[in-house]
Amino acid sequence: MKLPTILLSLAALTACAAFVPVPAMSATDAVDAKPYTVKGGKVDMGTYKGYLYYGDQCMRCHGPDGLGSSYAPNLTDSLKSMDKEQMQNTVINGRKDVNTASQKVMPAFGTNEDVVENLDNIYAYLKARSDGVLGRGHPEHLEP
Repeated sequence: MKLPTILLSLAALTACAAFVPVPAMSATDAVDAKPYTVKGGKVDMGTYKGYLYYGDQCMRCHGPDGLGSSYAPNLTDSLKSMDKEQMQNTVINGRKDVNTASQKVMPAFGTNEDVVENLDNIYAYLKARSDGVLGRGHPEHLEP
C-alpha cells in the first residue's frame, strides 16, 4: 500500500469510529459506584482524609466512627437512606427539626472551608462505614 492509500484508510477508520456507540454509564452503575476504595481494611487517600476531617469537624457531635451520640444521630444509619446530595445539603445548610417531642438542630457548615472542601472525602468515609466495609477505629491508607 502506498502512503496516500494508508492515510485515506486511516481517515475512513477514524470517521467510522466516531459513529461507534460507546456504552454510557447507566443510572444503576452510577448508584453502584462507590465513593471509596477499601482493600484489606485499608482505604484510599480520599477516604482516609475523610476520616481525619470527620474526627476534627464532626465527631464532637456525631460520636466516634459516625455512630451517634445522645444529641446527634448515627450517621452510619442515616446514610442507608440518605444519598450524597441530601447529606451534603444537610451539612452545608444545616437542619432544624423542632417539635413537641424533640429539638434537633444541626448547624450549617457552609462557611467552614475545611468541611466544604473535604465534604466528598467525609462522605466517602461515612459511606464506607455505613456500607459495612470499614470497621471502627483509625483506618490505614493504601499506598498510592
